Amino acid sequence: MGEGGSVFLSGVEQETAPHLSLTGFEGPLDLLLDLARAQKVDLAQISILQLVEQYLAFVEGARQIRLELAADWLVMAAWLTWLKSRLLLPAENEPDGEAEEAAGLLQTRLQELETIRALALWLDERPRLGEHVFARGCSEDMTRIDRSGLRVDLMGLIGAYLAMTRRRGRKRFYAPPRPRYWTVTEAVSALQRLLNASEVAGWQKLTALLPAQSASSPRARAAAMASALVAGLEMAKSGAVELRQESSFAEIMLRAPQDREEDPAHGPSSGNVAQESDTI
Repeated sequence: MGEGGSVFLSGVEQETAPHLSLTGFEGPLDLLLDLARAQKVDLAQISILQLVEQYLAFVEGARQIRLELAADWLVMAAWLTWLKSRLLLPAENEPDGEAEEAAGLLQTRLQELETIRALALWLDERPRLGEHVFARGCSEDMTRIDRSGLRVDLMGLIGAYLAMTRRRGRKRFYAPPRPRYWTVTEAVSALQRLLNASEVAGWQKLTALLPAQSASSPRARAAAMASALVAGLEMAKSGAVELRQESSFAEIMLRAPQDREEDPAHGPSSGNVAQESDTI
């Protein structure tokens, strides 16, 4: 079918369309309209009176026909009548473009009719509750019980929100924890306690003076070792302790001050202090 006829003939059952027998045409009504729209039939040779009489006779004889089909056929007959009237009226009595405007308006209305018909068909084919789909047999209890025990009002909620917003707006600065290192003062106190202990006698390793927390990291051990060495040198300078180191990078030994007599194994103690000071 032509473009104009296909707009509104898609929903029409062509097998039940009125069959016309007119001068210059014989066939179904929808075919006549399609040919007229495509200008493939001469409407000047077709009698509008015969068309109307045969249409009324068909509708009168088909009492059981669906109302929407009769409406479609009425639109077709009206369209053919309008086309015939355009041929009969003189063209100079009408402004230019009026016929095209009227045809466009009619086509728009037919398109809207077809859209409504398609939507009605779509709705009719949708699943129906109780026929295609079924509701839940037993109703489900959706009651929600609040067991939180909170009793808040709108003003309290707004206040909590504002407080949270203020906390987020504050600037936070990262402050890493400061490492706790062994100080020289602590090393001097520990060294004095070690030397004053009655059970401690003879030479002792300087590393025995280091605290237990110095083993947590290499940096803490190095700091504790430096503090112990400085404390030993300060006490050796004042004569409160004796230091000894056999060779470079050897273990540093310490003991309580002895009499100024020569040590049988290592010679005079004063020489040991001098040797230690020179080595360090």
